[in-house]
Amino acid sequence: MLKRNIALTVGVGLTTVAAAASMALSSDGKARSITLSAAQTSAPCENSAGRPWCDRSLNSDRRANLLLKALTESEKLALMAGDDMVGPLRAADDARFRAGTVHGNVRLGIPDLHLVDAGSMGVKQGPNTGLAAGLSLAATFDTRAAASAGSLVADEAAKRGNDVVLGPATDIMRVPQGGRTFESYGEDPLLSARMGASWIRAVQQDGLMAQVKHFPANNQEANRYWVNAVIPERALREIYLPPFEAAVVDGEAASVMCGYNRVNGKPSCSNAALLDGVLRKQWGFEGFVVSDWLLGTKNTHESVKAGLDLEMPIGVFYTPLALRAALFTGKITWADIDRSLTTRFRAMFAYGMFDQPKRPADMQIDYAGHAAEAQKLSEQGITLLRNTGGVLPLKTGAKVAVIGKAADQFRSGIGSMHVRPASTITARQGITARGGADAVTFDDGADLASAARTAGAAEVAVVVVADARAEDGDLACLTLACGAANDTALGNQDKLIETVAKANPNTVVVMQTGGPVLIPWASKVRGIVQAWYSGGHGGTAIARVLYGDVDPGGRLPVTFPARAADAPAAGNPSQYPGVLGNAVYSEGVFIGYRHYDKKGLIPAFPFGHGLSYTTFRLSGVKATRTGVSVTVTNTGGRSGYAVPQLYLGLPGTKKAPQPPKQLKGFTKLALSPGQSARVTFPLDARAFSYWDETRSSWRKASGCTKVMVGTSSRAITQTTALC
Repeated sequence: MLKRNIALTVGVGLTTVAAAASMALSSDGKARSITLSAAQTSAPCENSAGRPWCDRSLNSDRRANLLLKALTESEKLALMAGDDMVGPLRAADDARFRAGTVHGNVRLGIPDLHLVDAGSMGVKQGPNTGLAAGLSLAATFDTRAAASAGSLVADEAAKRGNDVVLGPATDIMRVPQGGRTFESYGEDPLLSARMGASWIRAVQQDGLMAQVKHFPANNQEANRYWVNAVIPERALREIYLPPFEAAVVDGEAASVMCGYNRVNGKPSCSNAALLDGVLRKQWGFEGFVVSDWLLGTKNTHESVKAGLDLEMPIGVFYTPLALRAALFTGKITWADIDRSLTTRFRAMFAYGMFDQPKRPADMQIDYAGHAAEAQKLSEQGITLLRNTGGVLPLKTGAKVAVIGKAADQFRSGIGSMHVRPASTITARQGITARGGADAVTFDDGADLASAARTAGAAEVAVVVVADARAEDGDLACLTLACGAANDTALGNQDKLIETVAKANPNTVVVMQTGGPVLIPWASKVRGIVQAWYSGGHGGTAIARVLYGDVDPGGRLPVTFPARAADAPAAGNPSQYPGVLGNAVYSEGVFIGYRHYDKKGLIPAFPFGHGLSYTTFRLSGVKATRTGVSVTVTNTGGRSGYAVPQLYLGLPGTKKAPQPPKQLKGFTKLALSPGQSARVTFPLDARAFSYWDETRSSWRKASGCTKVMVGTSSRAITQTTALC
């Protein structure tokens, strides 16, 4: 919802600005130089003569309506789609380009609208700060970390001359092999909702518009452009919609991107029940809806009627010709066009685009400061999964063998969220810098015999492994031995780990993966560290955690299955990837840890799990219908991070079975040895409710609710009941 009625003053130090130049491709495919609009040294509304919409005493709605009346029919139609196809192709390597542009109107002083791919991993517009992936951010279990990441992204996006950041991605991880799992906030709707809303608020506080995506249920890359997600209404409401609801209601997101997929038979971008019914009427969304790039829009009149306001990156179904045809046949009206334009104008007025000079695209960015901040965020997401015999933290001066090709690479997911970092420090570089060149050796693991010799000569062997997740495709398998599951150049990493572990009993595995993987070798190694895609300076973060300079701050936002057959939807192609284009969500609300709990399956590592270098005790739980409190005490000899988690087990019925537990609260504490803190998890009526499909509304569960507090979904130490 847009609650801003006056323009924001964007603190980016606008002074004098030079015109920006860019490149485009001519019809023969060769680069040609074009001149883009010069960044304005004056605001569009500085010359307000004859422009009543420039009256800043009016609210954004009134100003948008006045501007709309001044547009001709042709001018209106020209503003219904983007008009830059080159930018998305060049943005990764050239800061002069961005994901999309909607050129404005010189006659009326409507500024260009610049949209940039800028999610959890940073700003995709030439080299910028490389942040850890969204899944790493979720692993922090800390909304303050999400806000810090959002502010950093907003600063760099603003200083590259942008208005809208295309993020965050709040789609739930339904299956562990999802190609874009790394972008998400994991498998739980509450965690995803709170992290996403916090990120959005931070971005928009800094004067940019956030565009939450991909609404809704864009949960797989397999057949992503056409797949029909057949979802029961209860699962849609309880699992897949809450992150978007929080983004709109709590985060007040200015914009929403609809996905490529269909939902219950209707394309997301022409789904009136969702775009108009749920998003606007039920949640009160007042911003603008944008199609996913190029293939998001599936038709003209149905999309306009449903509430798709802008087609990107160019017009295919929203060309002036297509729109005029729909107008001529009466399938849409001018009132529909006006509504779509009003939503965008209202946001542009609310965010100061008419009242502030256009941001220049070449402002100075504090890359060193941002890299340091990104490193700290990465440290907070790194998750210690196993630490047998106290193999970690490493002792300073210990002989350490770093093994694996991934140790010498910057690892990142591929696609619209991929950022080319302004600087990188790999795991090998970080560990060598921290441990000392004399103490740290390296072997790329290509030759197993050589890797075994290198490992055997060291006190501790650190094997760094990775997967390779990407847009437009899911993993073919979850093992690190499967060539289709990772970069084939990395080889059989499971075999490498087993070889090294046989040569050195003190083996630690560092995993730089974009989601859960199978770990059949877990019992053969002493330590396992989940580092995720850890960003440009992830190598330093990994080293600091390994050597105990910082406590591992992460907890798992996803469940790691013990076997591929245990994962949700495994072995049922009608569920995933789908049959004849239909992926049937017959599991309902039982995904993630809800699935493992219902089936009685023991995961390799459960949701919420993560070890510390110290120990904690939970005690004194007290519960009411408005909140649950518990005392957290550091019982160890080091400072560390505690992440207490609240779960509720609602009473179920035959018609509405309930998961054994659902996350309803979490917090993160830094505690010194012996220090205690009392924490309270607030609760509202929604926490005790489920979606009643017969009534199409939320309904309070009848009976006693089990209250559980623990350090993971499978490590519950405090229980009580509310009846």
